[in-house]
Amino acid sequence: MLKVAFDKSYKHPLDENHRFPMIKYDLIPEQLLRENTCNIENFFSPSLLEDNLALLTHSKDYYERFSSLLLTKKEIRPIGFPMSRELVYREKKIAKGTIECVDFSIKNGISMNIAGGTHHAFRDRGEAFCMLNDQAIGANYLLENNKANKILIVDLDVHQGNGTASIFNENKNVFTLSFHGKKNYPFKKEISDLDVDFPDQTDDKFYLSKLNNILPKVVDEFEPDFIFYLAGVDVLDNDKLGRLSMTIKGCKERDKFVLKLAKKNNIPIQISMGGGYSVNIKDILEAHSNTYRLAQEIFF
Repeated sequence: MLKVAFDKSYKHPLDENHRFPMIKYDLIPEQLLRENTCNIENFFSPSLLEDNLALLTHSKDYYERFSSLLLTKKEIRPIGFPMSRELVYREKKIAKGTIECVDFSIKNGISMNIAGGTHHAFRDRGEAFCMLNDQAIGANYLLENNKANKILIVDLDVHQGNGTASIFNENKNVFTLSFHGKKNYPFKKEISDLDVDFPDQTDDKFYLSKLNNILPKVVDEFEPDFIFYLAGVDVLDNDKLGRLSMTIKGCKERDKFVLKLAKKNNIPIQISMGGGYSVNIKDILEAHSNTYRLAQEIFF
């Protein structure tokens, strides 16, 4: 059975003022239930992240000050959110959701977190709406508990996974692969194990040709025994922050290729949804929902 992490705290209170596109975290499960892609048994509410698991990835000083609302104004500014206890709770729920997902992936082949993909969170700081790096935390959980030895992080959000790249820059057991817009945020890129940058207005054909050529080679050469997939849909042509020109169909083909590759190679995969800032909320929902439809179709 496909297991999906979801908690009502995923929708931050600020979204009531429509400052951030977080309403999707409520609308995605509603859509999946309405169309019978998922039923209520597919969803689970994660528990709260334990400190010892967070500290496998984040520095003690940063994590404790984040948890206690003691970050400085200088540290809060690049995060983009005003700090609150609700925000800390939300971040810890999301990160624990990804940890709990990885065990479902080992059991069932795949699992999904409706939120997550917080790849701009560094070991000792947050930025761009990311404070705790959920997939990095999940990867370190696997390594620490000998549940995986070689982990591939496939980051196809339109923005480079700079925090993830930095966290694992000296870890040979984790391979970071990032496909992203060349001229997009972050403007100072970190160095992933493999970075593939795209010019503005990149279309489906060019993007998919690169993915189809590169990803199987990485899997064959690195031989991962677990994959984290960041399936951001901010690659769409009408995304406010994207600058690429992919269609919903192309985004679906992207997801299908990644999921089929994991299934073919019998590699457990965990998916966090990442960004999506289209001017049309229906496009965000459709692109994200396609990922769940494909998960059900390919794995179950």
